[in-house]
Amino acid sequence: MKINLAGVPVHDQEKALKFYTEVLGFEKKEDVPMGEHRWLTLTSPEGAHGVEFLLEPMGFPPAAEYYKALYEAGIPATSFESSNLDQEVEKLKSLGVVFKTEPMEMGQVKMAVFDDTCGNYICLTERIK
Repeated sequence: MKINLAGVPVHDQEKALKFYTEVLGFEKKEDVPMGEHRWLTLTSPEGAHGVEFLLEPMGFPPAAEYYKALYEAGIPATSFESSNLDQEVEKLKSLGVVFKTEPMEMGQVKMAVFDDTCGNYICLTERIK
């Protein structure tokens, strides 16, 4: 068994697509119209082959309330990994990304949390060797 799809709900798929591709460097994989929304997936040039990240429309009211509560509590919706967290944070800051937390060590990882501009906080981690 393997993970092939994960993602987060977003308020605006087009805005999310721009942020996740132009700022974070992901690549668009699938973009299929589905009524007023799209099946919109991304891949990471550094990630495992076959794993896609879904930018899901925030259309289901209970899910919208759940993700709103996570955001208001400052809890990340998902996590990405970097091989050099400090360098990645500085690069993202230079591109205008707003960080909720600065890099900090938490056990065997270093982590920082940023706002994806689409209704989610994302945790960025680096494994400490």
